[in-house]
Amino acid sequence: MINLNGELYGDNHYFLNQNNRGFRYGDSLFETLRVVNGHIYFLEEHYLRLMASMRILRMEIPMNFTMDFFEEEIIKTIQGNVNGPAHRVRFSVYRNNGGLYTPKTNEISYVIEAKSLQSTFYVLGDATYEVELFKDFYVNPDMLSNLKTNNKILNVVAGIYSQENDYQNCLLLNQDKQVVEAINGNVFLVSGNIIKTPPLKDGCIDGIIRKKLISMLKDDENFVIKEESISPFGLQKADEMFITNTISGIISVTNYRKKEFSTEIAKKMVGRLNALARIAI
Repeated sequence: MINLNGELYGDNHYFLNQNNRGFRYGDSLFETLRVVNGHIYFLEEHYLRLMASMRILRMEIPMNFTMDFFEEEIIKTIQGNVNGPAHRVRFSVYRNNGGLYTPKTNEISYVIEAKSLQSTFYVLGDATYEVELFKDFYVNPDMLSNLKTNNKILNVVAGIYSQENDYQNCLLLNQDKQVVEAINGNVFLVSGNIIKTPPLKDGCIDGIIRKKLISMLKDDENFVIKEESISPFGLQKADEMFITNTISGIISVTNYRKKEFSTEIAKKMVGRLNALARIAI
């Protein structure tokens, strides 16, 4: 089911044309949200991130674009999709048609898509999950890389490389050759009681689950959480590696080259994340 500016359409309805700025220039932002039994996980965080990103890109935020409106439009779209209690929602915002690189207007439109999910909980998989470095192209270490924009061609090419070489994911590097993130989420490394994740200044996505885990770990006296640059040389020294995103929650990495990782901390974190998600709703 698709919601275009408040009107619901079927998945087979085509409404974008060759002048769409999201298509022409990647002039678009999106939020991917998890919705279970009509409750949006971490609603406020997603809404505030989208509003902040729109301001950075100089998009005009409509007066009615409140958090209540954001929630209502998502729920309306979910109700049009009756396949199960759990959904993956993509809320896309793009600048309206007109202009070349410089737009004629900063007014926006939005599209909401809803797809069913199998599980109502975050579940840690137990299958082999091998990653490798992607070194053909690099992430820029700047604020634009922190935003969830439609400019994801690097991730697309990395995904193809991963598929061609039978990896489950790839780790993206910035121009300083530091590990930034995975194709589809933020990266955490565990070494003893120290847990590291790349800082925003290195170019990683400002992930919602990343923020939640950092906050959670800061309050846990059993761990020390550090936002520090991660060198590829440090990957094989770590005890554990996991990837985070809104839909999957936590994904345990089992293998990187000759290194086999534990999944002990990820198992603890996914339980706490489920509890946090339920509290949030």
